[in-house]
Amino acid sequence: METTPKVDFLGMTFDLTVVGASLIAAIIVFVFVMWATRRREMVPRGVQTVMEMVIDFANSITKLAYDDKRAPKFLAFTLTLFLFILVANQMGVIGMVTATVTEPIPALGLEKDDHISLLKSPTADMNFAFAFAIAIALFANFMGIITSFKNYVKHFINPLGIIHVIEEFSKPLTHALRIWANIFAGEILITVLLTKMNLAFSGLPLVVWIGFSLFVGLIQAYIFTVLANVYIAQKISTDH
Repeated sequence: METTPKVDFLGMTFDLTVVGASLIAAIIVFVFVMWATRRREMVPRGVQTVMEMVIDFANSITKLAYDDKRAPKFLAFTLTLFLFILVANQMGVIGMVTATVTEPIPALGLEKDDHISLLKSPTADMNFAFAFAIAIALFANFMGIITSFKNYVKHFINPLGIIHVIEEFSKPLTHALRIWANIFAGEILITVLLTKMNLAFSGLPLVVWIGFSLFVGLIQAYIFTVLANVYIAQKISTDH
């Protein structure tokens, strides 16, 4: 894979490609939702029909995880998460932008003749995937604490407590690895087909793989969103 421009700030390294792609994905989701809901009609048509289908889809996810009383409260969270991850997953498939550095740029950690990626799927970056999964894990625990602190503590103080503690680390780990590995692998193969093979031979496999990668991006967005809601539901359940 190509390198990416990075900057150091307050002792941390920021990948400008990932930051930029994340912002673009958020803007795309915001603009789409505003556009799709600005002129609502009793009989939906056009983009409003698409939006209502997406909302129904997100609503079905919440009903998988929560009871009928809690499900509507997490609809906005589920819809936003699914759309953002979906767009982020597809950016490197249909919008991958690369370039070659002609002059060294020390401030961005770039050397002459470096092949850089200016736009890619944020979810193909391990740091992004883990940060997102950890944020969801923290939010799930926060919801568990404010819902019932007594039940939250009881979940860890029992004969199986150590197993539950291990789960707190394994859940975000597997949550992040699943989406990162699938999206990263897809972009790797697309890059290889584009840069290492003659398009006369790789053209058809490339088209097939791009189609498959788009499908994988959709499935991974669905799985990521379902698991996020399941983790939250487990924390706010009064039965655990």
